[in-house]
Amino acid sequence: MHAQIVLFDGFDPLDVIAPYEVLYAGGTASGGAVTVELVSAEGVREVVSGTGGLALRATAALDPGRAGLILVPGASGRVGEPGEVSDEEVGAGEWRQDEFIPVLLGRTLTTELPALMKAALDNPEVTVAAVCGGSLVLAMAGLLEGRHATTHHLGLDMLDATGVHAVHARVVDDGDLVTGAGVTSGLDLGLYLLEREVGPQIAHTVEELFAHERRGTVWRHEGPAPAAL
Repeated sequence: MHAQIVLFDGFDPLDVIAPYEVLYAGGTASGGAVTVELVSAEGVREVVSGTGGLALRATAALDPGRAGLILVPGASGRVGEPGEVSDEEVGAGEWRQDEFIPVLLGRTLTTELPALMKAALDNPEVTVAAVCGGSLVLAMAGLLEGRHATTHHLGLDMLDATGVHAVHARVVDDGDLVTGAGVTSGLDLGLYLLEREVGPQIAHTVEELFAHERRGTVWRHEGPAPAAL
C-alpha cells in the first residue's frame, strides 16, 4: 500500500506526523509492504503549518490515479466561537499565521485539492482517509454527502450540516472512506489502516513500538442498530 499524505497551508502537524510515523513503521515491520510520502496539490514545495511556522516538505504532487491511500489532515489555528467567523471570511484572503481554523479549511477549496480528491474518491483503487478537520475539507467541497464520517467533536455539527452522516466515534470506517476524530486519533487511524490493509500482527508490532494502545471501537455501518439505553 502506498500512502500519500496531503499538506496544505495551515495544516495541523500532528494530523500529518502521527499517521506518517505509524504507516512508515508499518512499512518497516512488513518488509516494505507500506510506503508513505508527503504531497501537495501544487507539487514539490515547503508547506507551512498553522502551528508556530513549522514547515514540512511535500516531495511530490498529489496523484489521485495512484492506487493506495490518500490522507487529508485538518488545520491548526484559532478555534473561535460559533458565528465568530462569517461565511464571507471562510476561505478569503491570503494565508497568515494564527488564522481561524474554518478560514484555513475553507481556503483549501480555492486550490486544486477538491478536484484532485474528487478524482481520488472516484478511483476504486484508492482509499481516502482524513484526520480531524480533513473530513470537513472533503465535506465542504461537496464530496461526502450521504457518507458516514467523523471529525473533531467541535466540528461534528458542521459536518452534519453538509449532508454527511456525522458519527461521534474515534474512527469511522465507511469502506473506501476512513476518518478519524480529534488530532491524536491520527495514531489510531493509522494503526487501524495497518490492521485492515496489511494485517493485525503488523499493527500490533507498531502499537507496541510506539507504546500506544488504540482507543475506542471502530464504527462501521453494519449490524443491528442499538436500542435506546
